[in-house]
Amino acid sequence: MRELEGRVAVVTGAGAGIGRDVALRLARDGCDLGLFDIDAASVEETAAMVRAVGVKADVVVGNVSAQSDANHAVERWAVSLGPIDILVNNAGILQTARFLEVTVDDWRRTFAINLDGVFFFCQAVLPTMVERGAGVIVNMSSWTGKKGVPNHAAYGATKAAIINLTQSLASEFGEHGIRVNAVCPGIIVDTNMRAEAEDMNRDQGLPDVATRTKALPLRRPGLPHEVADVIAFLASDRAAYMTGQAINVTGGLWMN
Repeated sequence: MRELEGRVAVVTGAGAGIGRDVALRLARDGCDLGLFDIDAASVEETAAMVRAVGVKADVVVGNVSAQSDANHAVERWAVSLGPIDILVNNAGILQTARFLEVTVDDWRRTFAINLDGVFFFCQAVLPTMVERGAGVIVNMSSWTGKKGVPNHAAYGATKAAIINLTQSLASEFGEHGIRVNAVCPGIIVDTNMRAEAEDMNRDQGLPDVATRTKALPLRRPGLPHEVADVIAFLASDRAAYMTGQAINVTGGLWMN
């Protein structure tokens, strides 16, 4: 029997990168999947891969920064899949810029997608989790949520806020049998976000991945499935006594 057989999981930003790997890993562990993304074509590709594993997949196309989209998705999945057991708030964007060049629009867009999206989906799923006395939420943060770095002010601020929100929810909802943790990736390759970040870093005169990874203890960047493996562990009963944690998956780039 697969470890998460019969459970329903939701993954936002499931169309590519880490989100797709998370969806596939949870599917292989037995979950039926609610998949959410703004890119219809990409998320449908993920859904086809998930269904090929032998589980259900139901797609909702929308924007995590719109509360109505989050509510609609959760209401739909409650009917099509059943009560949500696991929520993975993965959707996010990365825009780098020197602080004095960050525009108000870019600042607000980064917060709307990276942080408001987590808030909206958590508010949408938690009432039913409380009623059932069980549930798991895993939020996508970053090592830059633990250490500020140049040219990442908006992104890092959202990721730090996600860690604090994770701890707040873990403290508030633990008595209801709900666990809330975060994952903090480092330099992860083979994702659309990383490719875009490389272009931005190059334009801003920042080191590329090859240069940065030479200083890592493991001497290589991470892969999306390595983050997905940690998320699957946190979603499982093997992590039954873990809540309020922000787990690094950084190859040693950040160690606390």
